[in-house]
Amino acid sequence: MKYYTIGQFSKLVGKSIQTLRLWDNEGKLKPHHITEGRHRYYSEQQINQVLQVPFVKKAKKVIGYCRVSSNKQKDDLARQVAEIWV
Repeated sequence: MKYYTIGQFSKLVGKSIQTLRLWDNEGKLKPHHITEGRHRYYSEQQINQVLQVPFVKKAKKVIGYCRVSSNKQKDDLARQVAEIWV
């Protein structure tokens, strides 16, 4: 089996070296092996893994804020809330 340095691997999969290091730290994609000198090496199988299966990003939370100045504007508040849930 052939192994690639982090630089070679980053060019083959179209990701930056920093992204690969981040994925390693997050546990998303660990190198096949790391030498005593802390050099990361990736396998051909991992190339296929990255190119075929996109990593799922966490969904972002969106917070909406609605308000009116008085109780008389209750209908306006209901409209604002309805617009947020689109």
